[in-house]
Amino acid sequence: MRPDGSRYISRVTDRADIGVIGGSGFYEFLDSADEVQVETPFGPPSDPLVIGEIGGKRVAFVPRHGHDHRLPPHKIPYRANLWALRSVGVRQVLAPSAVGSLTAQHGPGTLIVPDQVVDRTSGRLQTFYDGPGAVHVSFADPYCPVGRAGAIAAARAVGWDAVPSGTLVVIEGPRFSSRAESRWYARQGWSLVGMTGLPEAALARELALCYTSFSLVTDLDAGVEEGHGVTHADVLKVFAANVTRLRQVIVRAITDLPLDRDCPCGHALEGLKLPFDLP
Repeated sequence: MRPDGSRYISRVTDRADIGVIGGSGFYEFLDSADEVQVETPFGPPSDPLVIGEIGGKRVAFVPRHGHDHRLPPHKIPYRANLWALRSVGVRQVLAPSAVGSLTAQHGPGTLIVPDQVVDRTSGRLQTFYDGPGAVHVSFADPYCPVGRAGAIAAARAVGWDAVPSGTLVVIEGPRFSSRAESRWYARQGWSLVGMTGLPEAALARELALCYTSFSLVTDLDAGVEEGHGVTHADVLKVFAANVTRLRQVIVRAITDLPLDRDCPCGHALEGLKLPFDLP
């Protein structure tokens, strides 16, 4: 049974192995791409999936904010996006995003592959499992170790020396941090701040998906140095200057990623009693 009580029946014939959740502009990297409508018990995803090929692998792409960037971070249908990807066969998810840096040493244009995450959001739907019963998944290590290693190797392969670890603090948004908030985050030892990494990563774990974050630094957060604070225009400018290189990293990571999973992510639900069937 599905979470809404109906029996799960997959009507999707086009399948994919790897999912990408990111900004628009990725479509042209998918060979012979088709738009695929996927129904979920949690409403529609941000946009229909686009499924095609990269490096001989079937890849499903969903624009996190919608193709026209209409969805603010707190309104993204995270549950529908992850459920839709799993529905078409995806078991490994790559998630590029723009973030702010909490340390001066990692300025705009830096690529970081975080290994930890901190939740400072509020009011977002955080789980698929609203009962009956409780489903507690392990989230000690939020990101896939195989995916992270692949991301770091892919970046180096295209000449981008990615920072191999970091802690991403996810804030509610859509506003940026105050200087006091930013300085407090930095004092905790956290290195990045973003608005979309959660509940995305946690929901992926609840579906036993591998999830890897590619965090592109677009700005120094407000508390890092004196001067004007972060603006949306600053973020867009730096992201545009680096997006081609980021796409190259994602394509290389997809090409090299093994389809046979040898990591803990796929075993996240073992021994747990689920209240419904997964797609």
